[in-house]
Amino acid sequence: MRTVMILGGAKGVGLEVLKSCHGKGYQVAFCGRNRKLGENIISELNGQDNLYYHTLDLNNIEELNNYYRETIKRFGRIDALVIYAGISPIASVLDTTEELYDDIFNINLKAPYFLLKQVLGNMRENHSGSIVFFGSPHMDYGHEDRAAYALTKSSLYTLSNHIAHHYAKYKIRSNYVVMGWTNTEGELHLRASEGTDEAQLMHLASQVIPMGRILNPTEPVAAVMYLISDESAMTTGSIIRITGGHFI
Repeated sequence: MRTVMILGGAKGVGLEVLKSCHGKGYQVAFCGRNRKLGENIISELNGQDNLYYHTLDLNNIEELNNYYRETIKRFGRIDALVIYAGISPIASVLDTTEELYDDIFNINLKAPYFLLKQVLGNMRENHSGSIVFFGSPHMDYGHEDRAAYALTKSSLYTLSNHIAHHYAKYKIRSNYVVMGWTNTEGELHLRASEGTDEAQLMHLASQVIPMGRILNPTEPVAAVMYLISDESAMTTGSIIRITGGHFI
């Protein structure tokens, strides 16, 4: 049985990926800060046998290691790793404090890096594996007020290519999904904090995105499911843009 490990997975597009994997009968490990939320997801999906939720703070590397160990203890192997979790605080270079910089890099880059350190070892032993990074149009240079965030997303793209190049000999593949502007819970909450309601957000997105609307959380899922499947066995080092034509 295929096992998928998600960095995140309790909210947004990560949750939609989890649901799709569960629907295919995959074993899925996912994580987050809110234990009750994770337990509710497992209960709602009747996933007691093939879903595992690990409560953790992504700033805690030892707890990330525990997440890996518990996943292996329950499911024995990891066939695919989906790197979804991340934060996108508002700050230009001029506005970024050291504390905010460290938070962004710890969660968006350090946590994926050290989880990968564990997972790659298991995939190398099994001589197979698929890694999917969730990227952002900010990867190229980003909005002025997303400076540190843009740096982490471009670094993840470099990391994806690094793995694709150096670990193909172990039949491990790595690909990068650029997810465009999406009306996730996190995006709605962020915009609400700025005084923008959902209707205003939709209108704003329609003016900016060439294809005329914001993405919904299910639209990137098909690409992820393809990349973690055997159908993409020879696909590595690729980048797929699911952005409605939006470049930043």
